[in-house]
Amino acid sequence: MRRQRLKYITILPSLVTILNGVCGFTAIIFAGKGAEVGVAPFSGGSRIPFFTFGSTTYFALAGYMILLAMIADMLDGRLARKVKNTSSFGGQLDSLCDVISFGAAPAFLMLRVLEQHLEPIGFGDGSFLHRSVWVAAAAYMSCAAIRLARFNVENEEDESAHMSFVGLPSPAAAGVIVSLVILQQEILQQETPQTANVILYALPFVALGISILMVSRIRYPHVLNQYLRGKKPFTYLIRILLLLALVIWNIQVALVVIFCGFAASSFVKWLYFRVLLSRLPARWGLKAVRDERNLVPAAQPHSASQHGTTPNEC
Repeated sequence: MRRQRLKYITILPSLVTILNGVCGFTAIIFAGKGAEVGVAPFSGGSRIPFFTFGSTTYFALAGYMILLAMIADMLDGRLARKVKNTSSFGGQLDSLCDVISFGAAPAFLMLRVLEQHLEPIGFGDGSFLHRSVWVAAAAYMSCAAIRLARFNVENEEDESAHMSFVGLPSPAAAGVIVSLVILQQEILQQETPQTANVILYALPFVALGISILMVSRIRYPHVLNQYLRGKKPFTYLIRILLLLALVIWNIQVALVVIFCGFAASSFVKWLYFRVLLSRLPARWGLKAVRDERNLVPAAQPHSASQHGTTPNEC
C-alpha cells in the first residue's frame, strides 16, 4: 500500500523538539570532553567557567544540558497542542530526540564518569567492574528506547489523556542519573569525597532500578496536569513553596530530591498496595483492588470479591 507523502509540518514545535535533541547531543560531547581533559576525578583542567554556575566540570555541564533538553521536551508538546497542530510526525520526532537526550546521553555520561573514576584505581577496560558498568548503561539505554516506543504506540493526542504515564517517564529517569552526577561533581567531590564515591558506586544499581521502572506498568502522575493546573488544595501551594525554597538554597540538592522522590513515590505506593495491603489480616476488611492501569486501596466487607475497575484518569 502506498502511503501518503508528508507535505506539511508545524515549524515552531518541531524546532523546539530538535532543540531537545541538540541539547542531548551536546551533552554527549561534553561528557566525552570531560573524560579527555584529565584522569583525576576533579583535576583543575576539567573545570570551565559557565555563566552563573561558576566554575564547573564538563560532566556537570553535560548534566545541565540534559536538564535544558527536558525544558524543551516539556515545551514542544504543549506548544503544539496550544496551536492545535498536534500530529503523528511531531510525536515520532519527539521520541527520536528523547532517545538521544534521555537515553543515550545519560547512559554515556554515567559510563564516562565511572570510567574516569575507576581507571586510576586499576579498573580499566576489560575488567569485570568495567564490563558491569557498561552492561548497566546499555540496559538503561535499551529500556529507555523500549519505553519511548511503547509510548508512541499507546499515546493519545488528546490533552485529557495526558494525566498520567504508564511507567517512569524517560525524562524523569534521566533526571535521576543527571542529578546524582551533578551533585557528585559540584558539591560532594570537593567537600566529602567519601560520599561522592558512594554515589558513583551506586549509579549502576540506580540505573538498573530506574530501567525496570521505565518498562513497568506502574502509573506515574503528570505533574503539570495533575498538580499545577486548575484549583488545588492549599497544601499544594505550601509544598511548591517548600520546593522553591530548597531550589534557592541549593539547586543541586533540590534536583536530587525532586527526581529521586518522583521516581520512588509511585513505586512505594505500588509496593504498599500490592504487597503490604494484600498481606493484612482478612478481619481488617481491607483489600487491594488491582486494576490494569493502577493499584488502589479499597475498604470492602470480608465477603466482597476483588474486582477490576476502570477509573477515569482525570
